[in-house]
Amino acid sequence: MPKSGLNVALKGLDDLFSSEETRQEEQREQVQQIPVDELFPFKNHPFKVLDDDAMTRTVESISQFGVLAPLIARPRPEGGYEIISGHRRKHAAELAHLDTVPVIVRNMEDDAATILMVDSNLQREHILPSERAFAYKMKLDAIKNQGARSDLTSSQVGTKLRADEKVAKDSGESRNQVQRFVTVLSGRKTATGFFRSNGCFPERTISFASHSHKKAGAAG
Repeated sequence: MPKSGLNVALKGLDDLFSSEETRQEEQREQVQQIPVDELFPFKNHPFKVLDDDAMTRTVESISQFGVLAPLIARPRPEGGYEIISGHRRKHAAELAHLDTVPVIVRNMEDDAATILMVDSNLQREHILPSERAFAYKMKLDAIKNQGARSDLTSSQVGTKLRADEKVAKDSGESRNQVQRFVTVLSGRKTATGFFRSNGCFPERTISFASHSHKKAGAAG
């Protein structure tokens, strides 16, 4: 190759790698300090934030060291940010009278944000059966929505997991157990009895089940 041609080729490769490096730098997530009052809970967040002993310890830690693990949030069309991960940390920061908290801001569509919200909260040590059921239902619906917009539902893709299998695998549950949690939400009496027997909140279950029945009736 002539020397001039080699120089052109090298310059082209240099531009290629520089552009890729620039793109990666732009995509690299930055931690921002965001005012606490600009952070809002995730829509239909199924996990309760309790002022219990664990929260007291979290407040004490944040008062001394600050919020060490950044929250994850996404911009809201109406302004502010919707929390995807970090509802307890945000509440603890409020109790510790912090003005700002560290946040990783991500632009995420609804289904991807729902899946991340559920996955990050299922790592909690104490989760009520009712919270787990609502979370599984939200994640299951989100995965199905994603599949409907892609070729994952194609019969030719035989290796793809079913939505309930994906939820089960991620949570360490059996598929039957996931189905049991989700199915029980469809019946008002069944759901109320199931969650009351597990020390949960029947009024919340009734509300959700009634809403499901109304949607089913409207669809019919």
